[in-house]
Amino acid sequence: MRGFNRILLKLSGESLMGDGQFGIDPETVSRLAEEVKAAKDDGNEICLVIGGGNIFRGMAGAAKGMDRAQADYMGMLATVMNALAMQNALEQLGVGTRVQSAIEMDQVCEPVIRRRALRHLEKGRIVIFAAGVGSPYFTTDSGAALRAAEMQCDALFKGTSVDGVYDDDPKKNPKAVRFDTVGYDQVLSDNLKVMDASAVALCRDNDIPIVVFSIRERGNLAKVLAGEGIATIVRHKETN
Repeated sequence: MRGFNRILLKLSGESLMGDGQFGIDPETVSRLAEEVKAAKDDGNEICLVIGGGNIFRGMAGAAKGMDRAQADYMGMLATVMNALAMQNALEQLGVGTRVQSAIEMDQVCEPVIRRRALRHLEKGRIVIFAAGVGSPYFTTDSGAALRAAEMQCDALFKGTSVDGVYDDDPKKNPKAVRFDTVGYDQVLSDNLKVMDASAVALCRDNDIPIVVFSIRERGNLAKVLAGEGIATIVRHKETN
């Protein structure tokens, strides 16, 4: 994976729960912050997007009868809470961090301003983008792809509970095969569940590789960035 300098790291909200069933586990957030700091200390510029599923998931709320737009806005607010938790953990490690929210809430964070975010990166800060794209009906995956394109990131790293992309669910099928590389179009046509379709298409159209790896393994982010860890990279397939 060498050659990636500026990356956007997408984490699920569930990755902040630890062993809990919901909410934010401070020890888990601290460990994730250490992973991010280690990657930054290796010379990488890092943006972060964190989902909100550990607190509230808009689609789940809509499935139970809530208005979808209202539920999605609640989900966006959950991502702001997660972003603030991660900012606190990073700053306790001495890492300068800024949170930018697509929904303006000036008392707790900055609005999303692209040029300001780029300046933060140039000054060695980590930028955490919250509240998705600021509109309902879009997931935080789409928000991550959008911010990766806006910030001219070399790649979008998705930290998950598995070590890459498989041709079937490895938790259900022990014979599932992991890909080292796979094309955007195959991900979409085979519905490989890397990210939602609009996020994959946005990365494809802007030629942003998606690197899928396990965030649960300690030190794995830095390993993958150094080209040593196990991961799957989604990119344009080379043609002969």
